[in-house]
Amino acid sequence: MTNPPARRTVLGTGAAAVLLAGCSKYGDNNSSSSSASPAAADGGVLAKTSDIPVGGGKIFKDKKVVVTQPKKDEFKCFSAICTHQGCTVNKVADGTIDCPCHGSKYRITDASVVHGPATRPLPAKKITVEGNSIRLA
Repeated sequence: MTNPPARRTVLGTGAAAVLLAGCSKYGDNNSSSSSASPAAADGGVLAKTSDIPVGGGKIFKDKKVVVTQPKKDEFKCFSAICTHQGCTVNKVADGTIDCPCHGSKYRITDASVVHGPATRPLPAKKITVEGNSIRLA
């Protein structure tokens, strides 16, 4: 009688294959690709510092965070989930992080509310900047 592999075994093998593929793809530091998706699979690397515009930001929906660069070489990270009713913010423009659902806007500098109906700022998230890589801490 042959027993099928346990689900845990199958998932573990698949996860190892994904991790190995991600590591081998990301390991080339000389890559000229500006895409952050291969890096996102590697331990929380979100983007290159050059991917975040000065005075703006970028939303990472899969990680539910937004990274901003209010001033050159100053990077901030906040939750991308609006504190009003839980929608995901969809735009960073003109110094604000904007929610499409009810019009709430947050400052890119500290995620404080510029325009309601939200009354609470977006929660801060920890990041580290090493070289030209931005990682979730």
